Amino acid sequence: MSDPTPLDPARIRHYHAHLYYCDAAGLAEARRVAEAAAARFEIRVGRFHERPVGPHPLWSCQLSFAADAFGEIVPWLALNRGDLDVFVHLGTGDDRFDHTQGAMWLGHSHPLDLSQFGDET
Repeated sequence: MSDPTPLDPARIRHYHAHLYYCDAAGLAEARRVAEAAAARFEIRVGRFHERPVGPHPLWSCQLSFAADAFGEIVPWLALNRGDLDVFVHLGTGDDRFDHTQGAMWLGHSHPLDLSQFGDET
């Protein structure tokens, strides 16, 4: 049974939005979305991976942004993501929680490889 004590949203230090793609056309679309987002918002654009990295099952690029920017950036991504699927998760320092309970999808969802986060306790 989970703890009924509400968690304080101040625990959220940042958010990550991972743009998912799987080929050259998707990579070009991800670059377009990332560049447009960076021109409009204060975000950090990570590397454009051309292989699965970490728990992510597809090629991806990470956009990092402050927690207080969520209300502007995520709706913009929802409307401007094109054909990309976007995995959005919070950053509290608890990676398993952040990638499972603190996550949402724009577009289709994909199963993550959570094995790197250790046993679920």
